[in-house]
Amino acid sequence: MSVSIPANSSTELRRGALGVGFIIFFVVSAASPLSVIAGGFPIGIMLGNGAGTPALLVLTLAVLLAFSVGYTTMARHVTNAGGFYAFSSRGLGGMAGGAAGVLAMFAYNILQVGLYGMFGGVVAGTMSVVFAIELPWWVYSLLAMTSIAILGYRNIDLSARVLSFVVVAEYLAILILDFAILRSGGDSGINFASFEARHVGSGTPSIGLLFCFAAFIGFEATTIYGEEAKNPQRTIPIATYASVLLIGVFYTLSIWAMVVGVGADKIVPTLLALQDPTTFIYGLSDHFVGPQLTQVIRVLFMVSIYAGLLAFHNAAARYFYAIGRDGLLPKQLGTTHRVHQSPHMGSALQSLIAAVVVLVFAALDADPILQLFAWFSSLATLCVILLMAMTSAAVLMYFHRQPQLQLGFMRKRLLPGLACIALLFVLGVAVLHFDVLTGASKSLSYALCAVIPAALITGVLLAARLRRLCPQRYLELGSHKL
Repeated sequence: MSVSIPANSSTELRRGALGVGFIIFFVVSAASPLSVIAGGFPIGIMLGNGAGTPALLVLTLAVLLAFSVGYTTMARHVTNAGGFYAFSSRGLGGMAGGAAGVLAMFAYNILQVGLYGMFGGVVAGTMSVVFAIELPWWVYSLLAMTSIAILGYRNIDLSARVLSFVVVAEYLAILILDFAILRSGGDSGINFASFEARHVGSGTPSIGLLFCFAAFIGFEATTIYGEEAKNPQRTIPIATYASVLLIGVFYTLSIWAMVVGVGADKIVPTLLALQDPTTFIYGLSDHFVGPQLTQVIRVLFMVSIYAGLLAFHNAAARYFYAIGRDGLLPKQLGTTHRVHQSPHMGSALQSLIAAVVVLVFAALDADPILQLFAWFSSLATLCVILLMAMTSAAVLMYFHRQPQLQLGFMRKRLLPGLACIALLFVLGVAVLHFDVLTGASKSLSYALCAVIPAALITGVLLAARLRRLCPQRYLELGSHKL
């Protein structure tokens, strides 16, 4: 099978464009820390185990660190913009690789589209309250989409510079609030009630655990920038560990400070009394710091979502690129811009998909946050947890077939195996309680879940087609390496 490349395109991403710092900014931005702290965790605390949420964050961090060991070890041997797809292809074979590729492509696209719903809803509400400007939510979503399409089309380091300022501002604002709460002693003095058994086991810990895992989604994207990283064999492992630790410690500190601020026995009743739990952080800021910081947090809340949109747009575009380059999708997706060396066709396709879905939800007069965001982000969370479990299994198989690689038992067997078991357990709990995550009926929730096996089957069919038409390319799936 011959592959012709347009004259104004190439098949290479921009090499050496990203250092450790910029990759961390991309990953932390994808996790949208401020939007998770302000928008996600107040709901997770109410529905989960209340004041014991920080302890669940520590448990989640431990599982993801175990996953990261095998993930980064394999990243030293498979440097590919396909991330989960490439790892699954090299470890589990082409059929599993095709399934993982389509699932990853689907996950990052719907997560990014769902964030457009949150962005539009939050900005429309803020503009209405603060400036008395009344515009439909989808107008703000489309405006953001236009700017992100431009940034995604251009150089990767331009997007990285935009995100670096946003991430630093987010962390500073929340850390100022955290230390103000702890300095004052909060409601009844600094304590560690959040880590006591009576709080950790209260409520519904399984629901709380799902919110904790959902909060980390995005940290795993370090490997997709491997082809654009400086010294990827060193940069990607450092960026992965740094990202998961930075996100995990930040979340744990901030949620613990919130509990201290309100009181371990008062936080759930306080949240239940609020008409909108996402305003909880504004009340804390007003009380412990002042209205000036609250206004900054309001603005950064919107900017945080925008940063997440940009980061996930880049991730989705690179999955289109990696899978198109290997022949599972049309070859045009596997090309890069002649000047910018960006995956411009994948970027354009992602923007088109997002525009269509946003306009459909707008035409149906759907709620941008409770429906578009809640449904799509929850479904994407299931996909990513399954992809991480598949990747852990791929790590086990890859190193089993590479006995010449001198690696320790913990790195290539024990920790990837434990991570796979833990992730499959979390996936089972997530499916069982998916209606709680989406806020939809059980029938609709399970209908959404049914999309996952459909995506996996589609990937297998694409891989089978490639194996029939070009066996050699099938055998090389995910093997493009620096």
